[in-house]
Amino acid sequence: MRTEDAPLIRLEDYRPSDWLIDTVDLDVSLHPQKTRVRTLLALRPNPEGQPGAPLKLDGDELVLKSLAIDGKPLDASAYTVTPQALTIPSPPSHDFTLTIETELDPSANTKLMGLYRSSKVYCTQCEADGFRRITYFLDRPDVMSVYTVRLEAAKAEVPVLLSNGNLVAAAELPGGDRHFAVWHDPHPKPAYLFALVGGALDHVRQDYVTADGHKVELAVYVEPGKAERAGWALDSLVRCMRWDEQVFGRNYDLDVFNVVAVSDFNMGAMENKGLNIFNDKYVLADPQTATDGDYASIEAIIAHEYFHNWTGNRITCRDWFQLCLKEGLTVFRDQEFSADERSRPVKRIADVRTLRSTQFSEDAGPLAHPVRPRAYKEINNFYTPTVYEKGAEVIRMLKVLIGDDAFKRGMDLYFERCDGTAATIEEFLACFAETSGQNIDHFARWYEQAGTPTIVASGRYDAAAKRYTLDLAQSTPPTPGQAEKLPVVLPITLGLVGAKGDLPLKTASNAYAGDGLVVLDQSSLSVTFDDVAEAPIPSLMRGFSAPARLDLDLSDADLLRLFSADSDSFNRWQSLQSVATRALVTAGKPGADADVLTATAGKLGEALQAFLKSDALSDPAFAAQVLRLPAPADIAREIGGDVDPDAIFAAHRKLSGAIGKALLGELPGLRGALASSGAYRPDAASAGRRALRNELLGLAALAAPAEAADLCEEQFAAGDNLTDRLAALAAMTLIPGERREALIARFAEAYAGEPLVLDKWLMAQALIAEAGTLERVKTLMQHPAFSLGNPNRVRALIGGFAANLTQFNRADGAGYDFVADIVVALDKTNPQVASRLLGSFKSWRMLEPGRKRLAQEALSTVARLPNLSRDVADIAERALA
Repeated sequence: MRTEDAPLIRLEDYRPSDWLIDTVDLDVSLHPQKTRVRTLLALRPNPEGQPGAPLKLDGDELVLKSLAIDGKPLDASAYTVTPQALTIPSPPSHDFTLTIETELDPSANTKLMGLYRSSKVYCTQCEADGFRRITYFLDRPDVMSVYTVRLEAAKAEVPVLLSNGNLVAAAELPGGDRHFAVWHDPHPKPAYLFALVGGALDHVRQDYVTADGHKVELAVYVEPGKAERAGWALDSLVRCMRWDEQVFGRNYDLDVFNVVAVSDFNMGAMENKGLNIFNDKYVLADPQTATDGDYASIEAIIAHEYFHNWTGNRITCRDWFQLCLKEGLTVFRDQEFSADERSRPVKRIADVRTLRSTQFSEDAGPLAHPVRPRAYKEINNFYTPTVYEKGAEVIRMLKVLIGDDAFKRGMDLYFERCDGTAATIEEFLACFAETSGQNIDHFARWYEQAGTPTIVASGRYDAAAKRYTLDLAQSTPPTPGQAEKLPVVLPITLGLVGAKGDLPLKTASNAYAGDGLVVLDQSSLSVTFDDVAEAPIPSLMRGFSAPARLDLDLSDADLLRLFSADSDSFNRWQSLQSVATRALVTAGKPGADADVLTATAGKLGEALQAFLKSDALSDPAFAAQVLRLPAPADIAREIGGDVDPDAIFAAHRKLSGAIGKALLGELPGLRGALASSGAYRPDAASAGRRALRNELLGLAALAAPAEAADLCEEQFAAGDNLTDRLAALAAMTLIPGERREALIARFAEAYAGEPLVLDKWLMAQALIAEAGTLERVKTLMQHPAFSLGNPNRVRALIGGFAANLTQFNRADGAGYDFVADIVVALDKTNPQVASRLLGSFKSWRMLEPGRKRLAQEALSTVARLPNLSRDVADIAERALA
């Protein structure tokens, strides 16, 4: 279906389903090519629906084998059926049962949606609309049903049979070669949360007792022989369950909780009720095959999917326009968990880096959309940073605005009031309005308007009156479909920094909410602070209190003073980022004066030398973040138009190298002090020490390549963990020559049997910012480690290349043509992966004219092709609109 032929689904057109399904009984007989699915639906007219309405069930590439109402076969004249829909024009006007039998070919399901077979394991992915690829159904999130699932399979091939809920029966069938298991989930759920898994799997397990005394059996299932790598995932699950009890008062509600890792998966993981299915990269971990970043990601994603049990499962979303209600809220919850488990300041910096690099760039391009979109043609294309990361920031702002106590009471009220329902943003916000006593209608604009607001701030000090006045204004640029923007509510946490630290804040302004919080909820306002003893430096947006850009014209000297004196860790980090960003933006523009980088490198080098000597060892994880400059893609976004990626990259490389040279004297002592003396541990403190040590290695590679190459080879040879060995490889990719190629080959040989590690090897090469990288990537596509049919491999190699600022954006357009060709090839087998890859063109409009024209031509070539999937056609259409 072409996207122009696909219906435009609008939020304002929502109406309840005409029919409800109270219970679903599924009987699934698994077979590699001929899986039989017998579905018994208990239907009844919806009192809120249209009386006498036909029954229209969704399908997708289905083969109907039989159909019966109340056990009696239905005459073919009484219904119409296609692979995409089943319609009964005149169903009974009362409650009735409908029996549907379909036949599936899981082995041929390369879309990895619905029921498919991955490495001889049967598994499902049903969000957003994959259940219709299993049986005809009312496949919408507001139709919630109680499921009972019987699974049957050959025992030798499929010894493990899992589904949602609790296991209520299991036995061998006569003859002993087949067996069955029956699972019952007592909690009504929409079809997108259905799951089944069948295969030969190992597992680790642990009993857990909830805060209310309920015993739960926890298990993590993995491919045979990999159970020893599942321990960290299980440990993370236990910790996040206890945290959710303590922080949000949420106890688990079934007798079992199962996690299954599979190697072919379109997403990171899926929160199916009681049976979470994961991409194996977010489950498997040991020191030799997972980095510190992998351990942290596993911890966070295990928590995210578990937290969905309440924010997504027990309370689901009424329609897909409310997607942020489960995803943004749950991202907020997993961010808070990780902050408590690790370092809150470092976690906040990492989350803001992600927000700016992914969501801010989305807001600035043709794919911009509100946190709650108003319309869509393909919902799979709205699982975006705006829904997830910006959605989480909106929740965080709400907490800042109403305070911790009112926020906690609002969450409690939401859980109590909306449990077992399909809810809306309005119902969610109403709970906080009630507990806080505040009118938050204005705040709701965050869900309706796209774009990143800019806060323009300036201050003036009256020494005679000892008064400081802060002027604030806001604006949001036009985005597709929204030319005019209204002011939004912006919580601005702040301090005034004097020579000895923070100054007291005294003001009579109505915009001041206390505790260092100013609320900017109009186009502009001024706040005057009294009894300010000295000229202060304003420290604004502490903790990054709103997802906005801050335009505050402080000198480099003032920013460096904040770096040394600010009490807020985030703004200490931000102050150095601001100094570097200003210099890189200036140097990255055509005709720039290169001297600005020399001057800035001197200032930053001096500040960083003092910082490393005094503070680095007390919080190495924070120090590693401080040393890392804003990425070239961030600078491109800041420039915003007529972007020359090569100029930006050259400026970035020059500044990084100059800072590295300034710090070379600190390198041996610091690296020695940070070296580990014991066995590898994935805890936050140990990971922080490795992070700083390896950040220094990367700077050395740019400042002193020959000496750094020695260090890289030594670290790789001596490394007892993947974190240090991969860091050595990454640093070596910055040093062209035979030694680099030799280390690349050694890495591949060392990890030849580890696909997830080789993904990192593929990506490291795809990110090399050199003219030969495109040919390197094409060659790597022929490597045994790569498969176009595996989403992880595609994301690592092709996605890595698409994130390579200079080589994807080659001046000759070859990078665009290459990625566009891969998108077209993938669209035939896995449209979801193809559409996400096409999203790498989202910033094409900000490029200089030559590259812009070539990127547009590549996009247009894709858009003109016949028989595109709805997923890819939708992205192409919106990107070109």
